[in-house]
Amino acid sequence: MEEIQLFLDDAEASMKKSVQHTSIELSKIRAGKASPSMLEGLLVDYYGSKTPINQVASVNTPDAKTIVIKPWEKSVIPEIEKAITNSDLGLNPQNDGEVVRINVPPLTEERRITLVKQTKQEIENGRISIRNVRKDTNDSLKKLLKDGASEDAIKQAEASVQKLTDQFVKQLEDLYVRKEEEIMTI
Repeated sequence: MEEIQLFLDDAEASMKKSVQHTSIELSKIRAGKASPSMLEGLLVDYYGSKTPINQVASVNTPDAKTIVIKPWEKSVIPEIEKAITNSDLGLNPQNDGEVVRINVPPLTEERRITLVKQTKQEIENGRISIRNVRKDTNDSLKKLLKDGASEDAIKQAEASVQKLTDQFVKQLEDLYVRKEEEIMTI
């Protein structure tokens, strides 16, 4: 019985991680307004090594259409500009010798639709991840059944796994609804 609870706890932790990962991926999708998370994962060449932008500069959004990047060393400004220009973000950085400014253009209707599709794909990846956890947990429970665990306990555990799956898939659906609304709001 204790072993069954361990499987359930592991399943819940893994499903929680899937939702968190999906949430992080969704935060990288641009939704029309400026956000420091848009630049997460962007690497800058800093003294020969690729370094995340937030480790060489502070990234702020003074308003909904502007991102301001203030590097800790002015010598990094050209590298920051190059990293942004070469990324697939479609943003044009400008520097004034002190900071790099990025004016985030409003999204076109076509771009919004593309971003909603991208969001759907991320949500589907999250769902697949959760279903894989369910499948692995149920497989482990079936092995316990072969090893002599009671059939009723296994059935109860499988029902609990399904309940967890439904709960976390619902969280993904909620994330999708919020992100779609954010993208489609002009």
